[in-house]
Amino acid sequence: MKRWLSSLFLIIFISTFALGGCSNIEASDSQTSSRDNLISENREITPAQSLPTLDGKATVKLKVNGEDILVEVDGENAPFTAGNFVDLVDRGFYNGLTFHRVVKQPEPFVVQGGDPQGNGRGGFIDPETKQRRFIPLEIKPEGEEEPVYSKTLQQAGITQDPVLKHTKGAIAMARSTVPDSASSQFYFALDDLGFLDGNYAVFGYVTEGIDVIDEINQGDTIESAEVISGLENLLKN
Repeated sequence: MKRWLSSLFLIIFISTFALGGCSNIEASDSQTSSRDNLISENREITPAQSLPTLDGKATVKLKVNGEDILVEVDGENAPFTAGNFVDLVDRGFYNGLTFHRVVKQPEPFVVQGGDPQGNGRGGFIDPETKQRRFIPLEIKPEGEEEPVYSKTLQQAGITQDPVLKHTKGAIAMARSTVPDSASSQFYFALDDLGFLDGNYAVFGYVTEGIDVIDEINQGDTIESAEVISGLENLLKN
């Protein structure tokens, strides 16, 4: 009962997030058209042809409290989400931003950052369009070739687990209750959080420095973020 109540509390807590991240990968004409149609249903979302995409994988190094965190970003299974994150890292967007929300009680949950406002309400403003970049919710079910867009797996009537799960060290995009509201804010899972699977877009995993993440406190700064491999896989449309 205690575990169930804690999980319920955390679900309610994460539903207040206002973050985001996605990317689109170059695919066949039919696949690209399908994605464009899904994304264009919400006029607030940046058109698919304008979104950065990650065609493969990349490694990002974050420095927090003088220590390194290495993240493998998975554009094979979350091309929009991964592309958005790698693009923002490459722009230097995350340098100097803080982790504005850290939840470790009643049990380890998440550390969340990537908000330029520092209050959980900010996102990335594209300098070219002067508009906030919103990206679609993107979750790939096991056994499927393409991700589901703009819906949770439950909303899409899909019972398979996602390929990318909320295991400890997962990095995912935070969002509000609107599926396609992700922009720049992300979170690290401090524990296995299976109850979030199919609802939020995981796009990679920590490969080194999980102990550094465990020690992050609210207000700690992302001293630097850089793409150390795989930048050639980033496609800027």
